[in-house]
Amino acid sequence: MNPNLTLCEVCGQAVPESDCVDFDGQTLCPSCLDAETVCCTHCGSRLWRDNNAGTTETPLCQHCYDRYYTSCDHCGALIALADAHYESGDEDREEPLCDACYHRYTVSGGIESYYYKPQPIFYGKGPRYFGVELEIDEGGERIRSAQALMALANDGAERIYCKHDGSLDDGFEIVTHPMSLDYHLHQMPWAPLCRAAVEMGYRSHQSGSCGLHIHVSRNAFAQTEADQDAAIARVLYFFEKHWEELLKFSRRTQRQMDRWAARYGYRDQPMEILEHAKKGVHAGRYTCVNLTNPDTVEFRIFRGTLKANTIFAALQLVDRVCDAACFLSDKELKALSWTSFAAGCTQPELVAYLKERRLYVNEPVAAEEEV
Repeated sequence: MNPNLTLCEVCGQAVPESDCVDFDGQTLCPSCLDAETVCCTHCGSRLWRDNNAGTTETPLCQHCYDRYYTSCDHCGALIALADAHYESGDEDREEPLCDACYHRYTVSGGIESYYYKPQPIFYGKGPRYFGVELEIDEGGERIRSAQALMALANDGAERIYCKHDGSLDDGFEIVTHPMSLDYHLHQMPWAPLCRAAVEMGYRSHQSGSCGLHIHVSRNAFAQTEADQDAAIARVLYFFEKHWEELLKFSRRTQRQMDRWAARYGYRDQPMEILEHAKKGVHAGRYTCVNLTNPDTVEFRIFRGTLKANTIFAALQLVDRVCDAACFLSDKELKALSWTSFAAGCTQPELVAYLKERRLYVNEPVAAEEEV
């Protein structure tokens, strides 16, 4: 080989030695240097393209990214730390947002950020209030869609708001303010809201990514913390004892339960399950009954749905479980069979749903397709 030529260690081509560049212990021809490396926009140091911690337009070494940049929690866009937005201004507690996402999700009033939590407005007669989080997907995370659904539900009162949810592919979460069961059944316009969402192209049950979460106020269980704990312990015991029936009711698969609504594990006594749950070594909030919220107990087992009667049945089931936990002793709850529990259900939507899922003492009935 001509002594004035040198082999490029990337492409193997012989090029004039004067044109080559030594980088990271290797000899590179000009073409490979341009193709395989970039210079950090901030400090100017050269690095392999595969080690670029920034973007194609704004390459960065890892040190400069860690010190001066971050990424938008919603869209993933690269943003300088000085330009990052935080909903409450507290960067130690919240994830960063780029300017576009901050204004879209926290200023527009269409789809709020994941961290949005307004002052609750209570509807109906308490103390047992139910807050619903319904995830819908496949129709787009569109502000106009969210605004249309809010206009429908909030006619004369602020009943719902919509939030971004990172677990969804192309949708958002509908959240209600706390409402009594009677208010949900007779004044919250669930049926037209569900129909409108379906007409917009949204799905919930069929998407496979959505959940229906129901929050119940802790004050509904008892006045004192000790009595609340005793009732909540019975809720956990009921879920463990009747797990198979509740799994069938939920319409989720066991795999989905393990990911989004895991069980705590059976114990002989209700308080033993609660003590295990309080240790905080389980799945955090991704449990069948989430206890991490200070003001509510969250029931997370239900798969999402855009059938109003299924939403009603889930609310009525949670109400019946809370009744059992509040009004039965540990001994009475432990002796309660599923058959006896189901036979005591009288709400028409709940009875019909139990029959559809073959969980009632009578003959099953045909069910409409979930959406």
